[in-house]
Amino acid sequence: MSYILILIGCVFVNNVVLSQFMGICPFLGVSKQMKSSVGMGAAVIFVMICATAITYPVYRLLEHFGIEYLKTVAFILVIAMFVQLVEIVMKKMMPPLYKALGVYLPLITTNCAVLGVTIGNIDNGYNFLQSLTNALGTGLAFTLALLLFSGVRARIENCDFPETFKGVPATLIAASIVSLSFMGFSGII
Repeated sequence: MSYILILIGCVFVNNVVLSQFMGICPFLGVSKQMKSSVGMGAAVIFVMICATAITYPVYRLLEHFGIEYLKTVAFILVIAMFVQLVEIVMKKMMPPLYKALGVYLPLITTNCAVLGVTIGNIDNGYNFLQSLTNALGTGLAFTLALLLFSGVRARIENCDFPETFKGVPATLIAASIVSLSFMGFSGII
């Protein structure tokens, strides 16, 4: 499969957040500000690519010994390692961003989008380069969704909603409309 098709498919057709509904927790939690959305997106891209680069050979090793059933546990451990690395670097080099991301940064460890891309690479039968391309595309898709929704949320803040729609209801309605807009891309690839 062409690497460009994998990228386009990940970002628009099979957007991890808006089409597959993975990574919703940080999507709703971090998208309040554009700056924190960019930071979280960059962290997720880094973790996805690094985790994919390590989990691919780890899976081949598990496969060699006939213990493929341990892939989920092994992948979570690899992801946790990279999240800790990102957390240490952000805390040292970008304290304001580290503070802005708060609890959502350690939650990348359990972000189903990150685990989903590593397992999906194996299940789809991608080779190493296709896996890295898929990880990059999925990370970009996650970041795109965060940035789009951050812009939508900024506009929602300035709207005059009835009291019952303020807060979470307006956020969920806006998220569903953004998600619907990506349904128009289905069937392209």
